[in-house]
Order: sequence, then C-alpha cells, then structure tokens
Amino acid sequence: MNPRAIYLTVAASVFALFAGNSAAHAATYAQIEGTGSTWSQNIVMQWIADVSSNGMQVVYTGGGSSKGRQDFAKGSVDYAISEIPYQGTDENGASDTSGGRDYAYLPIVAGGTAFTYQLKVGTTMVRNLRLSGDTLAKIFANKITNWNDPAITKDNNGRTFPSLPITPVVRSDGSGTTAQFTTWLDKEYSSIWRPYFGRSGLTSYYPRKGRMIGAAGSDQVMNQIAARTGNGTIGYIEYSYPLNKTAEDGKPFPVVKLLNRGGYYVEPTQYNVAVALTKARINEDASSQLYLTQILDGVYNATDPRAYPLSSYSYMIIPTGKTDSRMTTAKRQTLADFLFYSLCAGQTKAGPYGYSPLPLNLVQAGFTQIQKLKAADSGVNLTSRDVTKCNNPTFVPGNLKQNKLAQIAPQPATCDKVNAGPCGTDTGTNKPSTDTPATGGTTGGTTTPGAVAAAPAAGAGPAVIDPETGALVAGTAAAGQPVTAAVTELVSSRADDRMPFAIASAVGFLALVTAPGMYVAFLRRRRKAGL
Repeated sequence: MNPRAIYLTVAASVFALFAGNSAAHAATYAQIEGTGSTWSQNIVMQWIADVSSNGMQVVYTGGGSSKGRQDFAKGSVDYAISEIPYQGTDENGASDTSGGRDYAYLPIVAGGTAFTYQLKVGTTMVRNLRLSGDTLAKIFANKITNWNDPAITKDNNGRTFPSLPITPVVRSDGSGTTAQFTTWLDKEYSSIWRPYFGRSGLTSYYPRKGRMIGAAGSDQVMNQIAARTGNGTIGYIEYSYPLNKTAEDGKPFPVVKLLNRGGYYVEPTQYNVAVALTKARINEDASSQLYLTQILDGVYNATDPRAYPLSSYSYMIIPTGKTDSRMTTAKRQTLADFLFYSLCAGQTKAGPYGYSPLPLNLVQAGFTQIQKLKAADSGVNLTSRDVTKCNNPTFVPGNLKQNKLAQIAPQPATCDKVNAGPCGTDTGTNKPSTDTPATGGTTGGTTTPGAVAAAPAAGAGPAVIDPETGALVAGTAAAGQPVTAAVTELVSSRADDRMPFAIASAVGFLALVTAPGMYVAFLRRRRKAGL
C-alpha cells in the first residue's frame, strides 16, 4: 500500500472515531430548571458543572425545600429537591401537596445535619466542642443560654468556656433542614421541644424566640456564623458548608461532635453518616406515593459508636405525568441523563464535598424511578444504564444492600468517649479524630478550664489507604491503629475522560503510520533534486 493510501485509511479511521463518539453524545437536550433544598445544593451545583460539558443545561436556584415543593406544585419548575415529602398540609394549615401534578421521589445524596459555631477563648477559635443531644435541644429551646453552662462543661469533660451569651442561628425560610432537625427534636427530646414549639411534630419554619437570629438558606446561616460579629453563635446546617468555609485562622469552620447512643461524640463524616443510615427504614412499597422515603428513628437510636445521629437523605421530586405541560422529550432526556450521572459517577464526589454517597440499593431504586420518565414519553433513551457498573464508593460486589463505607468506617478515638478527652483533633476537616490529647490537660484527659485544644501532631491519626491501589495516603500505619479507605476516582473510570485519551491514541497512531512514508517521499524528492 502506498503512503497516500495508508494516510487515507488512517484518516478514515480517525473520522469514524470522532463520528462514533458524536453519535453517542447526540442526545437532544433542553434546559431544565429546579428549586428547593439548600442542604444538598453544594453537591447539586457540582454535578451541574460536571455535566455542562456534555451539553446539558441544568439550572438550580435553591430557596429551601418548602419553596421547591411549592414551585413544583405550581408547575413553575421541572424538578424540585426536598429533605421531606409533601405533608398534605403544613403547620400553618396551608396546602402542601403537588397540586395534582404526577411525581415520584428518588434519593440523590446522603449527609449529616451539622452544628457549626463560632466560639473563641480570647482570640483563639475552639475547634473540638462536644455536645449531647439534650444540651443542643436546650440551646435551641432557650433553656441553655450561656457558653459557661454546667451542661456544656459536663459534655466537654470538665472543660469550661467563657461567660458568653449563646446566639442560635436558625432558618427563616421554609427549610428541609429545619424539618429534619425538628423531627429529631420531637422524636428524641419531646419534653424539651414540645413546650417550646407549643405542640408536637416537626416544622419547616423554626419558631424564633429570645436571642435567635433567622437566616434564609444554608449559605446565609453559614455567613451569619462566620461574620466578625459571630462569636457565640451556633446553627444547624449541612456538613458541607462549614467544611468549605474558611475561618479567620485559615481553617475550615468547626462543627459540634454530637453524642450518640453508643456513648461517643462524633461528627458527620461520610463514614459516620454511612454507618448511621444502615439503620434507616426505607419505604420499599413501589406502589406507594411515599416509595423510597425515609423513616429515621433507628438512625437516631443507633448504638454503633461510629453512628452520627442526625444523618439523612435528600430527595429529588421528578414529574412523571404523560401530559405534564412543562415537560418535553428533550427535557425528560436531560433530566434522565443528569440523574444518571448524579446517582452514578456523581456519587464519588459526595464524600469530599461533605456528603455521603448513596448505598447501591438506593441507586438501583433511583434508576427504577428514572424509568418513569420513559414510561411517560417513549422518546426518552435509557439504554446502557447498568447500575452495577457505577463507580460508586459504597458498592459491595454481590450484595447491593451492603455499604462499603460503613464496613470500613474507622472506630472513634478513645478520647471521644463520654467522660474521656476531649480529643485535640480539629473538627470540620472531614477526617477522623485521633487520640492526640488536648493541650493544658490534666490526668484523665480533661483540660484546664478555658484551655484550647492543640492540633494533632503531624502524621498522627489512623492510617488512610487508597482502596484502588492500597497505597498509604495519610497518617501512619502503626500497630493497632484503624485503617481507613479514602475514596478516590480514577481518571480511567470516568466516561467523559475516555475521549481525550482515544483522540491522543489515534493521533499517535496516525503519526506512527504516516511518518515513515512521508520521510521516504522526502528522501526521493531530495535525490531527484540532486541534493
């Protein structure tokens, strides 16, 4: 074969490669818009950024779970996100239904409702605060109003804090975070919550009294606490927000270690959330309108020492009616493909962003809910959607109901136990605590009143391994220490990264095949020219 023929053959192969890839991504998309939860907004916005390069235009503007459910009912959005389902009527007697619009719920991510705060001793931020649920309930019911309260001292094993008024920061808008928090208060601390609220049950609108400050949206709660005037504040918020907010000392904002039924103070890392949610009860009745929604009593009472009590799921509400006036084939395709990414590859980003990935059985159930988009419109393409091939860090081959993160979650440090510690490790870092003692401590692990814990020594803490390679990526592998698998995402496992490698390979092959022929032709021209 002459060089020209070789060149044309390879060029045709490269063209076919591009054409094949273009055909694979030839889905017709249309912009979709949604509102709702700010609890899950950080990870949703990351997913939106991830899929934009594939031509998907997804808009999400938060506003709170109540707004999301209301907007969906009005038909003004294509989807909504909420931590709780429609309630029928809200606490004010107003309608809280879909307004007749057909819909389905599907979980999109797990996480922990954290309590972030700003508390200083002198000019130094306290970074290892511990509180029991009883103490927190009393703080948010105005029964504990100063940081030097004996109950707070007891939670911190004798460590006292300055006389400083406590300023709770609560949501001023209709919030799924508020609903989850008050559900926990009503279930676990009814004798404190119900007299304060005036009745039993949850609310999406926190009743503000005393020194409480209201803020609309999780981001504004975080900003209120992070303000220069924020010393003494505490608020409830998804763990992602303090994890990604930098304090004056250049570190992420700390969070409260919450006492669980196992007798340990823990924070809502992806591992502790995964452990707790193994005790969640999921509605598995596919014929129920509440299919896949959560009942969290078992989570609140989990006795595993690693479990974070305020762990939960966030849900997307999707339209399933064939005659839905807002939906077109292109919109349904966009929603289906966005959800496919979010439930599959997108779950690898949950942990690093302060959330916890869904267990695979819920991902599989989510795929079943996506099928309802095709049932409403046969033009929606759902081919090649295999849940078992998802790059999901919770996946345990052969058992879809097990959660790998829960299996490898490290045990808490001994200094996190009741009547021990407190640990010297900073919170809000998305890393497990270590047995590094707090500075200024006396025997028994207590600290001198007012003393501030030191950061752990370099290299201290549980050994952390990459589950894909087995390589040690943090800590030390000392005997007796727990070993934690750090979730990673390999470039080769991401579908969107395969095309650049394919192009590079094709170009390299083209150069390898054509270069010798071109060089021979060059030599012939030189000989003819007498050079």
